[in-house]
Amino acid sequence: MRLILLGPPGAGKGTQAQRLVEKHGIPQLSTGDMLRAAVQAGTEVGKRAKAVMDAGELVSDAIVNAIVAERIDQPDCARGFILDGYPRTLVQADAVEAMLAERGIALDSVIELVVDDKALVGRIVKRAEDAKAAGQPVRKDDNPAVFEERLREYYKKTAPLTGYYYAKGRLRTVDGMASIDAVTAEIEKVLAVTAK
Repeated sequence: MRLILLGPPGAGKGTQAQRLVEKHGIPQLSTGDMLRAAVQAGTEVGKRAKAVMDAGELVSDAIVNAIVAERIDQPDCARGFILDGYPRTLVQADAVEAMLAERGIALDSVIELVVDDKALVGRIVKRAEDAKAAGQPVRKDDNPAVFEERLREYYKKTAPLTGYYYAKGRLRTVDGMASIDAVTAEIEKVLAVTAK
């Protein structure tokens, strides 16, 4: 099962990805985690990424794509994987298609968690309040102003992916405003139909 979860920040992609990992035993591939792992392992592409990050610059699509390609070749991805936070742009989406085609594999599904933006801001505020109440650190992006900027960035760069995958017949939508368990159940229904 190879799948991409789409949706704006705060939509619940991370929560649902963790549930899929536990149920299906496939890894969740986060570009941030992959970058850190490649740098730590000192791989060729990790060295390139480290040089860019040390210079205070953003890691290019070429480097991110290479890190993803390197990661999906690992043995734990043989049965599938969940791409989380990647692709973020149409250029990266084309790169995913190419790297999977090179390996003779395809995406099984692209699931978009559809949410209400105003409700998302409320979710973020609640998440910050819950963290404070539990004595845990509050994520720096759990600030309404920062969050709204991330939301604008999402709609500018990542939201066009819904049309891209819809045109390829791969996009499935799930109501991300439902309860966590209901969202999980809907995702499982989609996977039962699309994943082979």
